[in-house]
Amino acid sequence: MTSALRSFLRYARYRGEVVLDLAAAVPVVANWSMPSIPRAISADQVHQVLASIDRCTAMGRRDYAILLLLARLGLRSSEVALLELDDIDWYTGTLNVRGKSGLRNELPLSPEVGKAIAAYLRDGRPLSTSRRVFLRAKASIRGFRGASGVGSIVRHSLKRAGIKAPTYGAHQFRHGLATEMFRKGTSLGEIGDILGHCHPQTTMIYTKVDLEALRTLALPISSVFSH
Repeated sequence: MTSALRSFLRYARYRGEVVLDLAAAVPVVANWSMPSIPRAISADQVHQVLASIDRCTAMGRRDYAILLLLARLGLRSSEVALLELDDIDWYTGTLNVRGKSGLRNELPLSPEVGKAIAAYLRDGRPLSTSRRVFLRAKASIRGFRGASGVGSIVRHSLKRAGIKAPTYGAHQFRHGLATEMFRKGTSLGEIGDILGHCHPQTTMIYTKVDLEALRTLALPISSVFSH
């Protein structure tokens, strides 16, 4: 809005409608760094949605493995959608994830997540020449085109479980994992490594999520202003 106003005032001066440089009088709007708090799903809600999935069906085994990757490893929906069979090293128990800008991040594959993926691959994944780990359950049988396919699974799973989450997107699982790790004392550096952050500043936003610790600062600050 301020940029548009300055442009208009410059144009008005160019046309001779005004003499003074009124564009210089338009104030600068404060642009605070990381103004919002991450909208994270709670650990109880994660447990509830995972428990609601019917793992007796092929689709249920697929959706369960996908949600575990989001909740336990903090993967982005695009990273889950593009995951390929060759990205899993079963011997070393690691997962090679292709993150933003093509950067790769090697993550430990926990037994819980590994068992869920293996269950889907053994008894759930349709026969296909595709190297993608997760495939569509309906024709045509192929990998997801992008993050929207994983997002749709998350949205339907949350609604089916009756969970009133902060959002219905997949990214809240990533925020939820980082929030729990921070509250349990994990360093920001370790959180950034797990989430594949390129810059430490990106991880700093999770210092805002410990509201109980922040409340302890309110009393000392308020006492200063009262005096």
